[in-house]
Amino acid sequence: MAVFMQLSPIVQALIGTLFTWFMTALGSAGVFLSKEVKPKVLDGMLGFAGGVMIAASYWSLLAPAIEMAEGGSVPAWLPAAVGFLLGGVFLRLVDRLLPHLHRADTQPEGIKTTWQRVTLLVLAITLHNFPEGIAVGVAFGAVAAGLPSATVAGAIALALGIGIQNFPEGLAVSMPLRREGYPAWKSFWYGQLSGVVEPFAGVLGAAAVLVARPILPYALAFAAGAMIFVVAEDLIPESQNGGNTHQATYGVMLGFTVMMVLDVALG
Repeated sequence: MAVFMQLSPIVQALIGTLFTWFMTALGSAGVFLSKEVKPKVLDGMLGFAGGVMIAASYWSLLAPAIEMAEGGSVPAWLPAAVGFLLGGVFLRLVDRLLPHLHRADTQPEGIKTTWQRVTLLVLAITLHNFPEGIAVGVAFGAVAAGLPSATVAGAIALALGIGIQNFPEGLAVSMPLRREGYPAWKSFWYGQLSGVVEPFAGVLGAAAVLVARPILPYALAFAAGAMIFVVAEDLIPESQNGGNTHQATYGVMLGFTVMMVLDVALG
């Protein structure tokens, strides 16, 4: 830990997001053990992922953004509100432009394309993972920027929480492919590929904060808004789509609790 604390925030963000990518790959590796996961289990796990992201959005991102803006030239709530909405608007634009296909859908979203179904499935989860990588990067950047409420332990807690919820997301890509007859190794490859964007996004988030410190509260809130958009637009509806409402809801509650405990205990 002492060695990690001495690293630059960009390297810390890279290590943190490499961990979240590894957890995506670990979830994808489930295809080597089974061709099938019970829908109730997978929906509960997707709900869990949504709960983690909701809690992380407040405890790790919005609350520090509001605290940092206090005593500034604008009301403390303004950067958080503006950044939060911009995060949602940004994800909506990407959602409309980037071709992708959700697990429960038959028709792809975004610009029309002839890309294969597997590519569209991977892109759907990649769309989820980008704001998560940004969030981890911004969290480490906030520590270097001197935000009083930002700590390395808190940023690590965020990376742990994001990593935990990436497990079912990797599984949600690879398992349907395995079920459709893809070889296990190819299903795994495409599943882990959906998490590759996180290290790039993490480094980008940390670097942006270090270059332009005044944007930090906006950047924190932006990451929160992007993650909440993903939860409301994709994760929770997808977890409820199979009729396993109670399991998905239990997952949301448990995921929120786990992330809250991680952030408060370590942050």
